[in-house]
Amino acid sequence: MSSEVYDYAMDCFGSCPICNLTIPSYLLQRHANSHFEDDDDDIVSCVDEYLAVSQSLSLSQTHRSNYNNAMDEKISSLIGLQSTSSHHPVNDEGGLMALLFKCFELDVNLMHKKTKSNTVLLCGYVDHFHCMPSEDLGWGCGWRNIQMLSSHLLRRESAREVLFGGCGYVPDIPSLQRWLEIAWQKGFDAPGSLHFNHSIHGSQHWIGTTECAALFRSFGLRAKIVDFDSAPNLNSTKTTITSRTTGGNKGKVTFQVYGPMDRYLQRDTSSISAPETDALARDKSHFSSKNDFSHALVDWVWNYFSDGIKIPFSRSSSVIATDRMPLYFQHDGHSRTIVGIEVKRQQIGTSKYNLLILDPAHRTEALEIALKDNVGWEKLIKRGVHTLKKAQYQLCYVEPGIATRQEEMEQLKTLDSVLIEF
Repeated sequence: MSSEVYDYAMDCFGSCPICNLTIPSYLLQRHANSHFEDDDDDIVSCVDEYLAVSQSLSLSQTHRSNYNNAMDEKISSLIGLQSTSSHHPVNDEGGLMALLFKCFELDVNLMHKKTKSNTVLLCGYVDHFHCMPSEDLGWGCGWRNIQMLSSHLLRRESAREVLFGGCGYVPDIPSLQRWLEIAWQKGFDAPGSLHFNHSIHGSQHWIGTTECAALFRSFGLRAKIVDFDSAPNLNSTKTTITSRTTGGNKGKVTFQVYGPMDRYLQRDTSSISAPETDALARDKSHFSSKNDFSHALVDWVWNYFSDGIKIPFSRSSSVIATDRMPLYFQHDGHSRTIVGIEVKRQQIGTSKYNLLILDPAHRTEALEIALKDNVGWEKLIKRGVHTLKKAQYQLCYVEPGIATRQEEMEQLKTLDSVLIEF
């Protein structure tokens, strides 16, 4: 029996007016006519076909029910056994980001007295999680970035209700590994799951933005990935995304991505798909050097944090706390979390940009002391354009809202990325 007929039979049943037998609608007329043809074989054939459909449907429902029950039991067990991640608490209202905000306010006030202009855009609340020698030193930066993003997301009520079983706290790395395995079992990022042989708990495997996106997507969060590539190895059939801003096109394409953390350095160009004309497809707007790859990345970050905000491009200085979430910032060999961006406008008309970064390699206590004393914190947090020397970078962030429809959840299972190349 074809799949179309089977689907139709599952949903449409009718009652025979002669014998009151309930059977699929597509068999109803044939069955009713058989009562007047004195052909027992036809009746038997109809009944057998009905029983076959019913049995197949019953087995399918049983299999689905058993799978759901097993998955629910695994999730319930994990919720009961998972542990909160240990991290150094910052004893200041508003946490580390509040301290950073205060330092920048002092900095921009000083800049204003020197007739220079300085604008700083910061994300909301973020806890810093550093790699620990006894736990994850040398391999855990990806998990620590997930924890930092989670600490921000848990401040949003809608996300807190769905993340990690509604526990309300950031789980430790072993628990996050279990959650990722559950995401894989649900079908999120199947190629990435295959790369790790469907298992990651207890391992020291490096992970990256694709694992971060798969994990958050499994909870219904709309995680997005964007790539920056100065030397892409794509074929001539790539699809160009039309920019929604002025300045023309810069060869942006979408393609399927999957783990591990440096998988995007060796892409399979056969998976290039139709373009996404969304906020990822931003063009250069602040820089005169059109071919400067590092400036393109910094410009995208500026547009991300400034989206919907009126920036006073004047001699005045300002520090703005936005509602944007932090960015998972990946490159070959390491990953960090971007929590904001700074622009300093020089008297000669040029602008100097700094990414503001929390690095899992830095100890939280050292960051806290530097910020409280307002001494040395710039070296720990600010990263200028000149430091962006890698050929490829990758960002991951989460758009607002929770996916509730099954159709959208199915779409989230396939990871894709928007590439911005220069």
